[in-house]
Amino acid sequence: MSAELALMSLTAAAKVIAEKKASSREVTRALLHRIAEWQPKLNAFMALESEQALVAADEADAELARGKSRGVLHGVPLAHKDMYYEAGKVVTCGSLIRRDFVAKTTATALQRLKDAGSIRLGSLQMVEFAYGPTGHNVHYGPVHNPWNVDHITGGSSSGSGSAVAARLTFAALGSDTGGSVRMPAHFCGVTGLKTTVGRVSRAGAMPLSQSLDTVGPLAQTAEDCALLLGLMAGSDPEDPTASTAPVPDYLEATKGSLKGLKIGVPTAFYVDDLDSEVARILDEAIALLKREGAEIVKVELPDQRQLSSASQIVLAVEAAAFHKRWMIERPQDYGPQVLMRLQNGLAVPAVSYLEAMRWRGPALAAYNAAVAGVDAVIAPAAPVPAPTIAESDVGNGPGAEAVIQRLTRFTRPVNYLGLPSLAIPSGFTRAGLPVGMQLIGRSFEEATLLRIGAAFQRATDFHAKVPKLV
Repeated sequence: MSAELALMSLTAAAKVIAEKKASSREVTRALLHRIAEWQPKLNAFMALESEQALVAADEADAELARGKSRGVLHGVPLAHKDMYYEAGKVVTCGSLIRRDFVAKTTATALQRLKDAGSIRLGSLQMVEFAYGPTGHNVHYGPVHNPWNVDHITGGSSSGSGSAVAARLTFAALGSDTGGSVRMPAHFCGVTGLKTTVGRVSRAGAMPLSQSLDTVGPLAQTAEDCALLLGLMAGSDPEDPTASTAPVPDYLEATKGSLKGLKIGVPTAFYVDDLDSEVARILDEAIALLKREGAEIVKVELPDQRQLSSASQIVLAVEAAAFHKRWMIERPQDYGPQVLMRLQNGLAVPAVSYLEAMRWRGPALAAYNAAVAGVDAVIAPAAPVPAPTIAESDVGNGPGAEAVIQRLTRFTRPVNYLGLPSLAIPSGFTRAGLPVGMQLIGRSFEEATLLRIGAAFQRATDFHAKVPKLV
């Protein structure tokens, strides 16, 4: 039984602890046992705090024995991407520059999960300063894909995707600025939610791009993501960009069926130049959604290539602005690829940046008009399954930008428009690598995406499959 505790979903783990069918200590020890087995192969954790986690688990158990519960995550051990500040903890942001940075405050998203009772296992690896889509990190080594350790996890939430897939944590916060939640979800076979800009406070989360950054969870299921989003979403005095819009009951939304919903399939861009197995899995996912009661219709979207290009301009300039001082004072402490990309941002003319920013409103209006008749759009999260670590280790060479653009071309337009998107495991290649799809919704309509994702997962078991240690 103890080994099986680590394989539960987040919602199941929370329920088991709340009903005293297993203690927080037992659940924590089950995860620590898996971490001891898998961490040497995966490099998913930046820091592991085993003893502190067990002490916190004992405290949670003692409170529960006295009839006190902190919330729905009482005693549930979690680990998160190492860019969420926690007061008194080192937060490296995957970098040398912040290797010894001790946070003085705690990120709002993290604090809300702690307030609900979660306990800390440690922190998870990430791409340096969250600026890269593969999972490579020249300072701390690449994170490995648990389905095949020779392959990438996707980035920048590399440790989050790997650790959730290997069942080393029940869920993990990631961030998504150009696809950094959805790509690890796709490559590692987990569920990942890119939230609407402003839906979750970014206070205390390492910034990369002030107008594109979003906070979102990676977990086994859409139901798990709904639970976490419900806890984190909402206004925050520490982040004036956090929306004051009401927070729906996301968990309730996951109980809905697909009947009465229309899902759009793009006629171009998202279906162009796909790996044959990604194309096959997309077709199978669409067929299943139809069988489960959704109406499938074709949608003609505005030119998504322009959105992708505009997204790159915005990200490059805003990232360079944040890093300007360190680029001057400590250029030698950056990895070559990250430094190259940041320096490219300094070379973008102000006029180009302002044009890209000004075009977002009209672009969103045009997109909304094109999808007015559908509840969500389905598309691949990436055009290929996970490439190998070796073949995608391009550093700052001449082919670097081409590799980055190919991997992120289906995620960037969504970031530029600020829309929500849910990545869900949708199948496996013949070689055993997972493939995910993304469901793209309208602003602040995460509930609809979670409803579709949960219904899809009730009809499939891709999300429940567990990689084997070899």
